[in-house]
Amino acid sequence: MTLWQLLSSFPTSIPTVLLAVLLVYWVMSIIGLVDVGDSLHLHTDVGHGGHELHDLPDLHTLAGYVVALGLGGVPLSVAASVLVFCTWLSTALLHQYALTWLPTETLRMLAGCAVLVLSGGLSIPVAARVLQPLRALFVKHAARSNESLVGQDCRITTQSVDRGFGRADVDAHGVSINIRVWAAVPNALAKGAKAIIVAYDPATQQYEVQAAPAVF
Repeated sequence: MTLWQLLSSFPTSIPTVLLAVLLVYWVMSIIGLVDVGDSLHLHTDVGHGGHELHDLPDLHTLAGYVVALGLGGVPLSVAASVLVFCTWLSTALLHQYALTWLPTETLRMLAGCAVLVLSGGLSIPVAARVLQPLRALFVKHAARSNESLVGQDCRITTQSVDRGFGRADVDAHGVSINIRVWAAVPNALAKGAKAIIVAYDPATQQYEVQAAPAVF
């Protein structure tokens, strides 16, 4: 059997078509018509347009299956490409070295259906293993917003704090960062005093602080 006959005859023709569709998609992504990392990435909490994923039952179910099968953590396009390629490869090998020896067309069709199911099933754990080292490439680290510090404790690092001047250290994910702060006067805030961040002003890029309540 020639390569073209193998690729164009059942059952190999089915994953071949899927592989061709994915190839077109990747060509489009290379020339910038689609975004691999964002457009087809399955998120577990938020969908497009700000809607929560539980408001989209079909997408939620798909995401659940993808994660359950060990194919999560990468864009859906990447997971689909690896899974289809594994299915295509195993189907082509079984087609070439097993199905061609069957005596009748009916047996080859029936066995072809079984080969598709078997190849698809076996390709899932193989694809999951291939995707495992790739997940680190698609991890998105969200930067902590300024507003997220509101409500946290900080320690004053300047001699005093007034409406126009002040500095303080605050812990952010285990790292101490120095921020600009201000407070209403009069106040008892001095170097080393413990304060609470109560608000953030984007215009001045300063945090409003108040003295932390005394602990007895």
